[in-house]
Amino acid sequence: MQAASAAELVNNIEAAVASGALVPGQRLPSVRALAAQVGLSPVTIASALAELRRRGVVLSEPRRATRIGPGPPIGSPYSTMPVPPGARDLSRGNPDPALLPDLNHALHRLELPMRLYGERQALPALLELAREQLHADGVPVEDQCIVSGAMDAIERVLGAHLRPGDRVAVESPGYAALYDLLRAGGLVLEPVAVDDRGMLAGELQAALARGAAAAVITPRGQNPTGAALDAGRALELATVLGDFPDTLLIEDDHLGPVAGCRLHTVLSEATRPRHWALTRSVAKALGPDLRLAVLAGDARTIARVQGRQQRGPGWVSQILQALVLKLWSDPDVEALVLSASATYAQRRERLLACLHREGVPAHGASGLNVWIPVSEEAGVIGALMQHGWVLAPGAPYRLPGVTPGVRVTTATLTEPEAVRLAGDIAEVLAPALVSRSG
Repeated sequence: MQAASAAELVNNIEAAVASGALVPGQRLPSVRALAAQVGLSPVTIASALAELRRRGVVLSEPRRATRIGPGPPIGSPYSTMPVPPGARDLSRGNPDPALLPDLNHALHRLELPMRLYGERQALPALLELAREQLHADGVPVEDQCIVSGAMDAIERVLGAHLRPGDRVAVESPGYAALYDLLRAGGLVLEPVAVDDRGMLAGELQAALARGAAAAVITPRGQNPTGAALDAGRALELATVLGDFPDTLLIEDDHLGPVAGCRLHTVLSEATRPRHWALTRSVAKALGPDLRLAVLAGDARTIARVQGRQQRGPGWVSQILQALVLKLWSDPDVEALVLSASATYAQRRERLLACLHREGVPAHGASGLNVWIPVSEEAGVIGALMQHGWVLAPGAPYRLPGVTPGVRVTTATLTEPEAVRLAGDIAEVLAPALVSRSG
């Protein structure tokens, strides 16, 4: 690889990521080695790497080589893990298609709206139904709008308040796509540890004291660990945030009614920050291709989001909004969602019970996933693939200092599969389990 300037080196590395010549996690040569390779000074190389870090393309950690990030914001042929023929894929975090409503049936019964320029961005009936649902869950709705999914909501809220270089408190382990989104926006991740009850209040306080301008909290169905806030932990976090009233708080209730437990929000009337937002997606309950989420928040935040939305895509398709409204208003769909939530909880808890019988520690208080700490991810992933299982490696979900792990999506896992998978995991982890017990 040759380059005549820092800008050209940046372009060349981005092109290599796009083509697949450089893949996520791949190490780059040292600054001096890369300088000799491309014919530029070490100072110029360092400048190029700094720009790639700002763009979220590479990661540099203390005492470790610079490497391509786990999710660089550049399309590439290696965006998902390959699945060998005949293997059981439990790596992607998808809901069970059998537990999603029949969209064809709903579309055939739907009277499609015709939306023209200059009209309202959202259907009033959809906003009113969303308001009722959020109020029932204890969310104090000031204002709200419709966006294209939970990550679109988070990106828009962050863009409305933060600038590159600002620090954001995030769960660790946490959602890989959120990490990638923040890095792509030039934001700095402040890791906050979690347990089965969610983000730890003491660590959040420390992150805010270090200058974090925002915090993103998953109240239930946390990805990858399944953590869920209870009333006590939510109050602890709200108390911490009360000491930092200028913090931007975002709650990501991405699973909504299929999380498998009730919502305990940090957004109390008395202690919520001046600027806040809560997003709830329909992806897991109604289908991932329904790119729609409700965004509630304080009036200024929602106004900023709507203003930027008007100057970009304009609005979320009202055909899509009408479909979601139709589904939400259907008693049969409501019953299906309740049944799906119970089924997901049963499948998750069944795997946890099977792992417990095998002596394998694991986490999964809510949601669609189970998180299993391991000593070394690559070997475990490879060994389980030999048994016919494809699990998600934990590296993209971890920030420095977090124990390695693997994630299992349990949404479609049958009882016989849970028994067999737990046995295979125990077999693969046997040396580590024996060492731990001794």
